[in-house]
Amino acid sequence: MKQILRMNSFILLFGSLMLITSCADSEPCDGNCPTGFVCENDKCVVDPNFNPCAGVVCGPDEQCVNGNCEDIIFGENVVTGEVSTNTTWTADKIHILATKVYVKEGVTLTIEPGTVIKGREGIGSLATALIISRGARIIAEGTAEKPIIFTSTLDNVRPGQKAGNSLTEYDFGKWGGLIVLGKAPISATNGDTETQIEGIPGDLTYGKYGGAEPADNSGVLKYVSIRHGGALIGDGNEINGLTLGGVGNGTVVENIEIVGNLDDGLEIFGGTVNVKNLAVGFIGDDALDVDQNYSGTVDNFYIIHGSDNTDEALELDGPEGSTYKDGLFTIKNGTVIAVDQILTSAADLKAKCQGTLENISFKGYKKGKHLAVRAAFNTASSCAEKTDAFTYLRDGRLVIKNCQVLDTEITAADATRVYTDSGASDAAAQKECLNNVSASYEELIDGLFGTNGNKVTGTATVGANKAAFNTWTYLSTKNKLQ
Repeated sequence: MKQILRMNSFILLFGSLMLITSCADSEPCDGNCPTGFVCENDKCVVDPNFNPCAGVVCGPDEQCVNGNCEDIIFGENVVTGEVSTNTTWTADKIHILATKVYVKEGVTLTIEPGTVIKGREGIGSLATALIISRGARIIAEGTAEKPIIFTSTLDNVRPGQKAGNSLTEYDFGKWGGLIVLGKAPISATNGDTETQIEGIPGDLTYGKYGGAEPADNSGVLKYVSIRHGGALIGDGNEINGLTLGGVGNGTVVENIEIVGNLDDGLEIFGGTVNVKNLAVGFIGDDALDVDQNYSGTVDNFYIIHGSDNTDEALELDGPEGSTYKDGLFTIKNGTVIAVDQILTSAADLKAKCQGTLENISFKGYKKGKHLAVRAAFNTASSCAEKTDAFTYLRDGRLVIKNCQVLDTEITAADATRVYTDSGASDAAAQKECLNNVSASYEELIDGLFGTNGNKVTGTATVGANKAAFNTWTYLSTKNKLQ
């Protein structure tokens, strides 16, 4: 069709030139000139106000040139290593991450609305990722009309499109991911107040995070979609779609989507950052994972949970060390839907998990797979209880309220379970301790969805505002929202 249009354009142009020659060399034009020309002094001359593209409608990956629709050819900006000066990535190019790219402390990386960033394939030391170091900033402020997309070079999505068609939501690990690091408090092992982010070798100083600045500002992430990441960097060690390490509440994180990641969708290591409007779909591990005493708020989240090999929708831990132990998270207004029941479980509360889960609906999970709470014992002291998620649930430091299980075929007791760490060195002894106190522990857990506004029901009256994700996400474009 484009060849026919170009041929027609040539014929029209040739005819126009013949008319101009005829008009100029013989009789006056008398105002009768071809399209795009006007009669002046009895001659046909080019009309300076004529726009050959007026009224021409082209496809999303085309532009009008002299009245014809032609493919847009986007240039590439290949990026490696350190970003050492304030830099802007513009939407008229596709930006290629050829290595791990890190933004140096004191430097700001600005990404225009509608920009597409693609990471090359690679594993181990060759895995690609974008890292915002402590003290650096990213200003990635997309819009619903022009989201910013991080994806793989194998993805044929182009600027101006919401999704390509060369990959599916099950294409995992095609590049690394986006890592943002800050100076907010964390509770790491051994009492450390700073540590190295997973996915970055320990000898690379730009992987450090943590500090003592709760209001630390790492920039802005708005209307950002992250796809097909999670490259393998070691045995059982992959990069999350979005990693927030020690990020402070001066940072804005709103309208975020993560799809098709091999490891976790969003993992938050400590810090105080607030996350609003989060969509996560088809993840190889956990959809939302919080560690090291994260003490911010995740508000309005929507999880489509399932793949060939996945884990929890919510994996929630508390402090790991002796510092910054008092912060509490809030995770509220969420919809969690399982599309694969083989391995999936909805929420795993463990390792001194502390905070509030509120107004969350769970749908599509097997019996006992909705909410699990871990207990721990000191087996050397006659099964004396140790502080863990169960302890905090019983004592009110871990609060679950107004949550719903959408399955009238099960009872409240079917939705929950208490367990011990099967990976512990004394796992058998831990299990035996739990068996000794099973009745009292299970009584509290079994009644969880009959108290504090929690219930098993057939119709959700709590959950996410799905409209926040309807127009701009991969999930909506591919009709995956339920």
